[in-house]
Amino acid sequence: MMKLLSQFALAAALGLSYASSVLAADEHTHMHAHSDAAQAGAMSEGEVKKVDRQAGKITIKHGPLENLGMPGMTMAFRVKDAAMLDQVKVGDRIRFVAGKAGAAYSVERLEVVK
Repeated sequence: MMKLLSQFALAAALGLSYASSVLAADEHTHMHAHSDAAQAGAMSEGEVKKVDRQAGKITIKHGPLENLGMPGMTMAFRVKDAAMLDQVKVGDRIRFVAGKAGAAYSVERLEVVK
């Protein structure tokens, strides 16, 4: 009888362990999907006012940057990848994702609006 109870307890513990790992994996997947959706929704619109390839910066007149809690204004951003500066010219309308690392703001991703 004792052996049967031990086997039952082990089976129950393994079942709970499995269920916990499945729930944790599902929650991780859900959180990752949510962060991807948040990232996609974080795109802001703006107009390129200046491209400074030497400094690795782009000046953008933009609307509110919801993901940073920033109102609309015109400001210079560093770019995550210098190749981004070759995609744009003054006057282009763009959609972009801005980020902040320390005190510096940067453009993480951008696309020209056609």
